[in-house]
Amino acid sequence: MSNPFRFVIVGSGNMCKTYLSAAAKLSGVKVVGVVSRRSKAPEGAVVEMARSLRELACDFDGVILATPNGVHCAGAVEAAALGKHVLTEKVLDITTENMDTMTRACREAGVRLGVMFQRRKSPDNAVMKRLLDTGALGRVYAADLAVKFYRDQAYYDSAPYRGNKDLDGGGPFIQQAAHNIDIYCWLFGMPDTVVSMLDTFCHDIAGEDHGVALLRHANGMIGTITASTACYPGFPARLAIHAEKGSVVMENDVITEWHVEGLANPSETGDFRVHNGASAAAVSDTAGHEAIIADFVKAVREGREPAVPADSARLATELVLRIYGSTV
Repeated sequence: MSNPFRFVIVGSGNMCKTYLSAAAKLSGVKVVGVVSRRSKAPEGAVVEMARSLRELACDFDGVILATPNGVHCAGAVEAAALGKHVLTEKVLDITTENMDTMTRACREAGVRLGVMFQRRKSPDNAVMKRLLDTGALGRVYAADLAVKFYRDQAYYDSAPYRGNKDLDGGGPFIQQAAHNIDIYCWLFGMPDTVVSMLDTFCHDIAGEDHGVALLRHANGMIGTITASTACYPGFPARLAIHAEKGSVVMENDVITEWHVEGLANPSETGDFRVHNGASAAAVSDTAGHEAIIADFVKAVREGREPAVPADSARLATELVLRIYGSTV
C-alpha cells in the first residue's frame, strides 16, 4: 500500500474545518499541517502549525488553499516554488492576471493545480454533461440558473473580506453562486454576449447582493443567471434547461423534473448530496469535497490533470468578471 498523500491546509477558518472533515473520511490522505497567521490550530486538529509554508518542519506533498478568493494566487505561487501540488478552494482567483500567474507557476514547477468545484462530482450534473455533449436533448434553446440565497448582515460582518471586492472579489456572483456558474460554463460553454443588472439592496457590503445576467451563446441559446444573498429565507439553486426534445429542472444538482421526449429520467443521484448553501455557509455534506480530493490525489499519482483543472475552472471567474463589467 502506498504512503498517504500528505496535505497542508493554508487558512484556518471555516473552510479549513470542512477540509479536515473531508480528509478524515478518506483512506490514503492525511492532513499534517495548517498554515495560519494566528498560528492557532482548529479545534480537535492535531497538526503542525506555522505562519507560512516555508516555516513548516513536516514533510508534505500538496496544499489545500482555504483562504479568501483574492489570495489564492499568492498561496499557489508559494506552494509551487516549494514543488508542492495545489488544490484550491473555489474560485481559482478573482482576476485574470492572478489566474494566469498561478497557472504558469504550477506548470513551470511541474505540479498539479486543481480547484474545488465539487458540484461537478454530483451524479446528475455528470449525467446532464453527457447528455448535452452527445446532443441527446437536441438543440438547447434556454438555460435559466437561479441562485437565490440569503445571508444576514452578521454573516458579512463575521470576516472583513466577505463581500469585499479586493479579497472576495464581489458579492454572490463570485462567491455563493460561483459553484453553479462553474456548472453553467461546464455544461454550456462561454456566451458571446453578456448584459447584466446588479445592485446592493439590504447589506452593508462593497459588492452586489442581488443581480441578473442575460447571456447569448454562439449557438443561439439564451441563458439567464440570477445570483443573490438577499432572497429571504434562501432557496435551493435551480437550473431549468429547455431544449428541442423537452425540459429538465434541477434543484441543488438533482434532477427534480424530467420532461424529455423518448428518454427515461436518467437521474443517478442516489445518496450523494452536496451542501445546499441556500441559507447557511457552514458545510455539512462533504461528499463532493471528498470526491475532488480523492481524484486530485489520484491525478497526481497517475501524472494526469485533476477532474477540475485550472484551464476549465477559470471560466467561472472569467464569466463573472464579464457580468461585473457589463452592467446597464
